[in-house]
Amino acid sequence: MARAQGARSHAALAFESTYGTAPLSGYFRMPFARNTLGAGQPLLDNELLGFGRDPIDPAQDVITVDGALVVPIDPRYFGIWLKGAFGAPVSTENLGIYTHVFDSAAATLPSMSIEKGMPETPLFSMSSGCKVNRLGWNMQRSGHLQATVNLFAQGEADAATTQAGILSELTLARFGQFNGSISRDGSQMANVVSAEVGYTNNLDRVETIRDDGKIDGLDTGMGALTGQLKVRFASTTLLDLATNGTPSALKFELKRTDDELFRLDVPRVFLPRPKTQIEGPAGIEVTFEWQAAQDNGSPMCTATLINDVVAY
Repeated sequence: MARAQGARSHAALAFESTYGTAPLSGYFRMPFARNTLGAGQPLLDNELLGFGRDPIDPAQDVITVDGALVVPIDPRYFGIWLKGAFGAPVSTENLGIYTHVFDSAAATLPSMSIEKGMPETPLFSMSSGCKVNRLGWNMQRSGHLQATVNLFAQGEADAATTQAGILSELTLARFGQFNGSISRDGSQMANVVSAEVGYTNNLDRVETIRDDGKIDGLDTGMGALTGQLKVRFASTTLLDLATNGTPSALKFELKRTDDELFRLDVPRVFLPRPKTQIEGPAGIEVTFEWQAAQDNGSPMCTATLINDVVAY
């Protein structure tokens, strides 16, 4: 029997029509760099006495299914993860080009089934009832542009053959770090060394008593959009905004062409007052840990994806 290798593994994803029930078809082959999604079941130390110093058999605790996928940010596949994080988009078409708009604060989120396949073993683990708890990424001058998708799931089932059937594929043409830009109040920000963005759904596991050990579901909690801006200290503009508690509008954009674009608009961002620390003779950098808020009932953020995909 061959040893399993990451190079031959796959991740297959389909949205569920019934929570926790894996679809029979409709799976996409998802590109990924790392996959830690899976089931874990710890052991409970036996607390009983009277059998000597050596312990007796431990007991099995509950099964928890969660993990993360590290995925490329691209004009097509990334829309699947945006749908998982924000809900279904509003899509419009113009001359064969589609604009998909995802708003935050959706009342419900779609669930997914994700299969992790390792054909050499063989082992194909299907995690069902998956929902996106957090979606985040970093922007900097160089390196791969990747997002981390943290997931909670209801259960996992193992099989010796794939349960995903024939996989659909999209054209992969990923964004690069050099495709990125950050704007504040409509103007390009200068002196930004790096940025972090993270949207969290704060999912709440419904841990009821069941005979199969699974959770009953995942309730959406209070959403949060937070991040970090690391800038070279060249003016007091951001420091003044933080001191006065004045919100700004931030826009994070990745653009290959006018027909392949991803943008996150955040209308109200608040900055904390950071320390300005001098670490040595080189340039001084200041880090702002920002957080977003809604604007009188309007979405806290809006993600826009432009591509040639008809619908998500």
